[in-house]
Amino acid sequence: MNILVIILIVLAIITAIFLIVAAFTRKKYSISRSIIIDQPSAAVFIYISHIINQEKFSKWVMMDPQMKKSTRGTDGSVGFVYAWDGNRRAGKGEQEITAIKPGKSVDIEVRFERPFRSIAHTPFSLEETAPGQTKLNWGMRSEMNYPMNFMLLFLDMEKLLGKDLEESLQNLKRILENKSPA
Repeated sequence: MNILVIILIVLAIITAIFLIVAAFTRKKYSISRSIIIDQPSAAVFIYISHIINQEKFSKWVMMDPQMKKSTRGTDGSVGFVYAWDGNRRAGKGEQEITAIKPGKSVDIEVRFERPFRSIAHTPFSLEETAPGQTKLNWGMRSEMNYPMNFMLLFLDMEKLLGKDLEESLQNLKRILENKSPA
């Protein structure tokens, strides 16, 4: 048999296996991290409800100091959009406040355009655990479309993104505990 035909058959089999496995692989992932901040929940809520403050604590927003940024709407209210266009690591996209429960939670939808298109939901929720002390939860839920969901077999999103969430929350804790919120 011609070597070229054998190579094509092997490639077709590998591609078929990849597509079949991807059809039965999970598509969704979810991670969450929490931190205790020694500040009243009202102060923490005011700070996190303004997306622009992520420039001071979010590892992802700080990836490219030269990125182009734009905003639409009123920060701290539903419908506010923060857009960015950065380097290869930062990518391009926008995040929008989709829901606010005053003093309780801020829901944000992140729409990535680059390096690949996807949508993630990154909610913050707060709970006052003691007077002057707040437990802040920050999560991320998303989905990878078929056949890219195949990568979830090899990527540990919990480990990969969880570390960045933890670092960002530590930055936020440092900011809120060392100065009054902006």
